[in-house]
Amino acid sequence: MQLLFDYAEALGLTVEFAPLRDRNGEYRHDLKRIRLREGMPERLARWTLAHELGHAVFGDELSMFGPANAKMERRADEWAALLLIDVDIYREVEMLRDGHAPSMASDLNVAERCVIVFQGLMERIGDAVYLEPKMGVGQWSRRIEVA
Repeated sequence: MQLLFDYAEALGLTVEFAPLRDRNGEYRHDLKRIRLREGMPERLARWTLAHELGHAVFGDELSMFGPANAKMERRADEWAALLLIDVDIYREVEMLRDGHAPSMASDLNVAERCVIVFQGLMERIGDAVYLEPKMGVGQWSRRIEVA
């Protein structure tokens, strides 16, 4: 969790805990502030802070257009999952837990949503798994042989 607070500080953000009612967190670009719902379990707090940091990194501001907001939410989720999960540790935990997302989340000390988002960033093709695959040759973040 300290690493996440260090990221926030490096970005010039303040992080506050508040009695939020309808959400776990919020990012206000104009105030350079992240607010987190007080009393959350640690795994959920880590996920939420990483997600809100993703919004900060991309300079997201709430839009009046639903599809634009959905895209920002997905991008913040993906950024957070890549920040919180190390692919080598993920591979070990996935084998140990046979792909069971709730158990994996507990072992990885992240929210279950984080594991699900991370899994969505991977693509298995033949004897390899690609992290963040894109169209075209050589366009991925990482290629892992799994034969």
